[in-house]
Amino acid sequence: MTKAELVENMAKDAKISKAAAGAALDSFIDGVTKALKKKDGKVTLVGFGTFSKIRRKARKGRNPQTGEPLKIKARNAVKFKAGKKLKDAI
Repeated sequence: MTKAELVENMAKDAKISKAAAGAALDSFIDGVTKALKKKDGKVTLVGFGTFSKIRRKARKGRNPQTGEPLKIKARNAVKFKAGKKLKDAI
């Protein structure tokens, strides 16, 4: 599902305009992003799941085309753990 399809479904389900649904989705995405930027960033949506920030350590990798070893820098990543209702629905 694309963002446009999600906005269309939100607008239809909530009986609001696509513009309002798009603004609501953008606001949600911005809120999650801001929360995850914090030091111990975590967003929990009961029944749906939890977004959390994790730190990936630096490691060694290999270029698949040349086989040349390279260093992969440490970075932050986002982890999602599905909630019970979401797991049961799937």
